Amino acid sequence: MSQQISGNNIPLSEVYWSLVNKADKKFSKIRDLPFYERSRYENYFFKVFKVYTQLWKFQQENRQKLVEAGLKRWEIGEIASRIAQLYYGHYMRTSDAGYLSESYVFYEAILTREYFKEGLFQDLNIANKQLRFLARFLMVCLVLGRREMVHQLVDQFKRLIDDCKRTFQETDFKEWKVVAQEIVRFLKSDTAFMNIRPLRYSPVLDPNLDAGTPRASRYLRLTDAILSSYYYNEVKYSELTLDSFRMLQCLEWEPSGSLYQSTGAKMGQNAPIGVGRINSQSMNDPTLPPNPRKAVLYRPSITHFLAVLATICEELPSHGILLLYLSASGKNGQISSSPLSGRNATSVEENILRDFDSHIIKQERDPSLQITPSGQSLRQNSEDAVSTPCGLSFGSHGLTGSSYIYPSDLVPFTRKPLFIIIDSDNSIVFKNICGAEKGEPAALLLSPSHAPPLISADFSRQPSGSLFTIFLTAPVQAFCLLSGISGSDMETDIFIKAEKLMSSSMNEWASTLATSDTLHPVWSQILKDPFLRRLLLRFIFCRAVLALYTPVLNNQQNQPECFPSLPDSLAPTSPAVQTAVLQMANVFGATSKFTLPQDITMLESL
Repeated sequence: MSQQISGNNIPLSEVYWSLVNKADKKFSKIRDLPFYERSRYENYFFKVFKVYTQLWKFQQENRQKLVEAGLKRWEIGEIASRIAQLYYGHYMRTSDAGYLSESYVFYEAILTREYFKEGLFQDLNIANKQLRFLARFLMVCLVLGRREMVHQLVDQFKRLIDDCKRTFQETDFKEWKVVAQEIVRFLKSDTAFMNIRPLRYSPVLDPNLDAGTPRASRYLRLTDAILSSYYYNEVKYSELTLDSFRMLQCLEWEPSGSLYQSTGAKMGQNAPIGVGRINSQSMNDPTLPPNPRKAVLYRPSITHFLAVLATICEELPSHGILLLYLSASGKNGQISSSPLSGRNATSVEENILRDFDSHIIKQERDPSLQITPSGQSLRQNSEDAVSTPCGLSFGSHGLTGSSYIYPSDLVPFTRKPLFIIIDSDNSIVFKNICGAEKGEPAALLLSPSHAPPLISADFSRQPSGSLFTIFLTAPVQAFCLLSGISGSDMETDIFIKAEKLMSSSMNEWASTLATSDTLHPVWSQILKDPFLRRLLLRFIFCRAVLALYTPVLNNQQNQPECFPSLPDSLAPTSPAVQTAVLQMANVFGATSKFTLPQDITMLESL
C-alpha cells in the first residue's frame, strides 16, 4: 500500500487522515444502532470493523513516517479505544463473551502503553480522553469479572481526577467526580461476599441439574432476554444497574477453565486487530452452547421498551423462549434531590461519557427525576409514595399512561413463549396474564409485594439490590443476608458446605419436577434449559425460606408466587423443601430465624 501511495505521490498523512475520517463516519452510524434489527446491525458491524482493520494496519506499517508527519500517541490510543468499544458493543448485542475479552485486550494495551500520558496535564482534551478511557475500561472489567483490575482502575481514576482538579479548573471535573462516586457505591454494594463464586452458570461449580427427562411435548431453549429496571435510588454504574448486572451474569456460561484469568500476555507493539483472540481462548469454551442474547435497557421509555420486545419476539426462533426481567416500583414516590440525582447523573454521563454505553437503546429522559441518597436496606420509596394497582412505574409523569407498564401491555406478546420475572412491590397484578395469553401460556415468577426486615450489617450500610433478585442469582448469599450473616463473618469452609447442600437439594427438586405427573406443561418444556431450570429451582428455595422466616411468618405479602402453580410436592409446606431450609439454617447457625410446623422433625444428621 505504501509503495502505491509513493508512486502516486499521495502523502502518507493524507491517506491516514482520510482513513480516520472514513472510520469516524462509520463508527458514528454504528454507535446509535439499537438492540433490535440485529441482522442489519451485523452488516454494519463488519463494515465498520473492516475499515478500522485497514486503519490499524496502515498506522502500524507506517508508524515512524506518520509520527514524523505529526501523528500523536493519543491519536493511536483513540483508534485502539474505538476498536475496544466496537468489541464491547458487539458483546452487548450478541452476548458472545469472546468479544468482551477482545475489548479487554485492547483496553489493557492502552493502559500499559500509556497512550494518553503525553500532554495529559497540558491539554484538557487529552485529560478527558484518559478519564473516558478508564471509565469504559472499568465497565468491561466489571462485566468480565476482573475485580482486581477494577479496584486498580478505580484508584487510578480517582487519583487522576484529583490531579486534574489541581492542574485545570476544578469545575471541569465535577462531573467526573460523580462517575467516581457511582462506581465506588456500586462496589460497596456488590461486595466480595456477593462474588464468592461466579454468578454465571459454571459446569464445574453448578450441579448437574438435568437429573431426569421431563414429560413434555416440546423443549424450549432460552435464546433471548430483556433486562430492565427503574428505581429512584438504584445502585448503578453508567447505565448498568446492580440488579440488571446480576441477572446479566446469571444468564451466561462460565467457561469450564479458569475464571477469566489473564494469560499475562501483552499485545505486541504492532499486534494486529485479531491478536486478542490468542489471549481469550479461556472465554471461548467449545464444549458450551452460546449464551442467550440479552438486551439491557436502562430506564427506557415505554414505546422503546415495546419496540424492543416486539422485534425480539419477531426474531425468536421456533425452539426459543424469551426471558423478560422487569424490576420497578408500582408506586410513584416523592422525589428528593441528592448529589447523585438521577437527572443530574444521567445528563452528566451523556455529556462526558458520550458513546460510553452506545449499546444502550436511546430513551426519553425525565427532566424532574431525582434519586434519594443511599441508606435503605432494600429499595423503598418515600412513605408518602402514592401506590397504584395497575402496573410498574417506568417514569414520573403521573400514575397512569405513558410512564407505566401494564400486564395488558405484555399480553399481545404471549403469542411467543415468555418466561417473565417481575421484581416489584406491585408484582401481583401481573398474575392476570395467566389465562389471558394469546397462544402460548406464559411462565411467571413474581416477587413478594413487601420486603422482609433484614438485620444484616451489610444491608444497613448500603442498599444491595433486590433480595428477590439476589435469591435468583446468588441464593446462598441471599440466605445469609436474610439471616443477618455478613460477609466479614463468613468462613470459606462453611460457605462451601452450604453450596454443596444447595446443589444436593436442587438436584432432588429437579428430579421431583421431571417425574411429576402434575407438572404444568409451561414448566416441563423449560426444564431442559439450564438457565431457566436453575432460576425456577432457586425460586422454590426463595419461596420456602421466606415462608419459614420467623419475622414474616404467615404474611402472604412477603411470599413470592409463580404461575402456573408448581406441584404440591415442592410447595413451601412440603417436608422435602422445609427440611432443606432447616439444613441450610443449621449450617449457618441460624435455626432461630426460622419456624417450622410441628410435624417436621430435625434429621439426626443435623
